[in-house]
Amino acid sequence: MQETLSTTDGCEGQAGIQAELPAIPGKRYFTIGEVADLCQVKPHVLRYWEQEFAHLKPVKRRGNRRYYMRQDVLTIRQIRSLLYEQGYTIPGARARLAGEDEHHDSSQFRQLVRQTIRELEEVRALLKRK
Repeated sequence: MQETLSTTDGCEGQAGIQAELPAIPGKRYFTIGEVADLCQVKPHVLRYWEQEFAHLKPVKRRGNRRYYMRQDVLTIRQIRSLLYEQGYTIPGARARLAGEDEHHDSSQFRQLVRQTIRELEEVRALLKRK
């Protein structure tokens, strides 16, 4: 998934304008309050989404405090976009996220196969020249 300031990939939000989110700082861990600000959702919404989306597992430390990693913030932004802007239900968003993981894996595999074929063709061309 690409990191962008927008919550959509060119889609318009509910109000008819593209919703802009703040840039994600270059930190390793974020508190629930920081993530709530970065994703423009309330902390109780984040806690609820943790129960609904298996992708979302923040690290819990002392006093059961949550610490989210950069990938968690990107996932939350994607969930937010699916629910608030694209109109998905929670089960639909969950299915969409699961489908994107499968699509991403197969896409990476196809890219790897294409790259390997190109490299083999280059080796073949070199061998033909000699």
